[in-house]
Amino acid sequence: MPTDRKAPDTARRSQPTRQAILTAALDLAAEVGYRRLSIEAIAARAGAGKQTIYRWWPSKGAVLFDALLALSENPEGSDGDVELPDTGDLAADLKLVLAATVDELNNPRYSEPMRALTVEILENAELAATYRERLDQPMREMKKRRLRKAQDAGQLDPDADLDVAVDLIWGPVQNRWLFREGPLTAAFTDALVDTALRGLAQASRRRTDT
Repeated sequence: MPTDRKAPDTARRSQPTRQAILTAALDLAAEVGYRRLSIEAIAARAGAGKQTIYRWWPSKGAVLFDALLALSENPEGSDGDVELPDTGDLAADLKLVLAATVDELNNPRYSEPMRALTVEILENAELAATYRERLDQPMREMKKRRLRKAQDAGQLDPDADLDVAVDLIWGPVQNRWLFREGPLTAAFTDALVDTALRGLAQASRRRTDT
């Protein structure tokens, strides 16, 4: 009598191994630094074979990038599309987002791997292209969508270049963190948001006043 047998789900079976590898890469990068990080060490920490890692990733930089990408794709266990908050108060929403960014960048478990990956991206053209395609551009478009809503609501100059606006708001945070130029605090990001939005809203206010 024939039986209806399902083929083994290799994707489900490999997912715990993949997650163990990503977690090991994050932990080790924070513990020993990127220079001392190795595929062998990741494999040993994850309880996986080196060939398994090389089958999925071409380098330790690629492993670390996927580990950090997994964090950004699933904040607090979210399983849906992530958008910036929209309460109708752009300044408050941006301050909330940047305060959360500050908390993450001040956490060594995340900040040190991210700092190491940033350096690797500067030297690895292939990894830089992957970063732009899979993380930087999607994040930039998400930020622009929120700013575009503010334009539609009359909160920002309708002619403002949104790519420039994103750089004005988020760029100083990245620079202060990457180059360790000063304390990275919510007070700093609050002042940054207030200053940036004053400039971005001026033309809109002038049109309203005339």
